[in-house]
Amino acid sequence: MEFAFTPVDNHRLASLCGSMDANIRQIEAALDVSISRRGEKFSVTGERDKIELAAKVLNRFYAKAHNDLSVEEIQLGIVEMRHARETKVTKTAELAPTEEVALQTRRADLRARTDHQSQYIRQMQTHDITFGVGPAGTGKTYLAVACAVDAFERDLVKRIVLTRPAVEAGERLGFLPGDLSQKVDPYLRPLYDALYELLGFDKVSRMFERQQIEVAPLAFMRGRTLNHSFIILDEAQNTTPEQMKMFLTRIGFGTKAVITGDVTQVDLKHGTTSGLIDARNVLHGIRGIAFTIFQANDVVRHPLVQSIVTAYEAHRRIR
Repeated sequence: MEFAFTPVDNHRLASLCGSMDANIRQIEAALDVSISRRGEKFSVTGERDKIELAAKVLNRFYAKAHNDLSVEEIQLGIVEMRHARETKVTKTAELAPTEEVALQTRRADLRARTDHQSQYIRQMQTHDITFGVGPAGTGKTYLAVACAVDAFERDLVKRIVLTRPAVEAGERLGFLPGDLSQKVDPYLRPLYDALYELLGFDKVSRMFERQQIEVAPLAFMRGRTLNHSFIILDEAQNTTPEQMKMFLTRIGFGTKAVITGDVTQVDLKHGTTSGLIDARNVLHGIRGIAFTIFQANDVVRHPLVQSIVTAYEAHRRIR
């Protein structure tokens, strides 16, 4: 396919293409097409449906290219357009269309990027227990932290509790200094990073000092009852069924719990049942408990992450 942007606007063309055509390379890799250009004239080669999508992507970004386009804008735009196309093709009528859900955080641009993300946010707002299950990069943890921040800012909860099982992905916690809580801290870094981005470093530090944010390794949760809290259990695929039951029965009055995990990345000893997989079977259908199951096309990271997840899923099916 060949087309040209007219009238010619060299500034917008430069913004669209990026430094050394870096944006064009991003689009090529994400959509598996080849793009060549001479001035305002573009030529796209590849499979027909991918060519059509690439042309739409180029036209969309050219329309937005009054200012310089960042790599993040390019990658998120590709993800959104590819998801919109796949949703239309598969006709996922069981999901409500992606809609704006206002969350009270520092990020004004924070919003659901896919239908499953929109469903996930609505479920966290309307259910006391929500499970987010799916591959890496689908926003399970980040959106859980965003909803926790939103609930705290609206005074719906008095504190945010972060927890995860102390299971190593190949490394050994024993080599890290400190007590168990300090050993688990590095593994909670994605949660901390999200908090810093959504609340600001100074406010997060003050909240830690006032114990409005608490880090509680899963082993330390036994025997507690948590009231008026927003609890996030991350990496839940590495809990045992007994640990999952223990965690879920910690929930007190005015508390919301969000459990996130990826059942394809279980680090438990061979033969041990994942508490997350067990919970999906045991708790499915209970009123007040919601499950959002993310797919590869919900990945909102570098566009290649979706391709990687899809490739691994296909390889696993072949085996």
